[in-house]
Amino acid sequence: MTSGKLFGWLCVAPYLVLLAAFGIGPVLYALYESLSDPRAYVHAVADFRFLPAVGNVSLFMAMYLPVMVIGVLLLALFVQEQRPLYGTALRLVYMLPGAVTGSASVLLWYVMLQPALSPFAPLLHGLGMRTGNDVLKPSYLVVIFALMAFATGFGQWVVIMYGALQGVPREVLEAARVDGSSWWQTTLRVKLPLISKYVVYMVILAFTAGLQIFIEPQLLYGVAFTGSKSWSLNQLGLLFAFDNGDFAAAAALCLMLLAVCTVAACFLVFKARFFETEIDR
Repeated sequence: MTSGKLFGWLCVAPYLVLLAAFGIGPVLYALYESLSDPRAYVHAVADFRFLPAVGNVSLFMAMYLPVMVIGVLLLALFVQEQRPLYGTALRLVYMLPGAVTGSASVLLWYVMLQPALSPFAPLLHGLGMRTGNDVLKPSYLVVIFALMAFATGFGQWVVIMYGALQGVPREVLEAARVDGSSWWQTTLRVKLPLISKYVVYMVILAFTAGLQIFIEPQLLYGVAFTGSKSWSLNQLGLLFAFDNGDFAAAAALCLMLLAVCTVAACFLVFKARFFETEIDR
């Protein structure tokens, strides 16, 4: 083995160890647990809480995913059009909400959604919301969770998409301007096709994160007792394991989520020819 290959394997080795310990290992254990009960998958799907959880997550995904993808691209394009100094300041501002994530983000949002505490109280009062119960209605939870997820995740993706847009050759953009392309035409026909792989990467990660939504409904239920302990599929898996003691059904549900994420990722990867290079064309 040459020194170059040895150095490459040494660089990849930590990732492979972590992948085996926290990726492949847990999947194999979940597969073992699910096969310990031949009816584990039937128990998971037939549970009375399964279909409501699927409905909640589907509505959340239908709202969150388009807002995340379209919003991030529009903001990245907006930042690119600014002067360097303004663009740097905007990227910093966009990154700030992402600094507060997880449980801290949910608690911060809980305060902001309380008319008695929120700095946006006049706006909430104008919408007819006088108490926390008026805001945190079960029918509003999908919108609230989508806003939470977008606020905590969009900043980092704006920076990534901005970097991708900076990689678009200037001579290509100049040629488009010379040919009379408008800003929208240049964006749709030049910029977006050239950064399509970055967009696919964002869609894959946003899809998997959204499908496995857990912290927002779990903590909001614990703080405000709105929604339910089985609002999302990940919450339902937690109930299977630690409330019902049915680890086989919990493992089966986790593997079903993994299968959906894997199929969706593979479809997007092959559809977009994600790993194709200039040499392959």
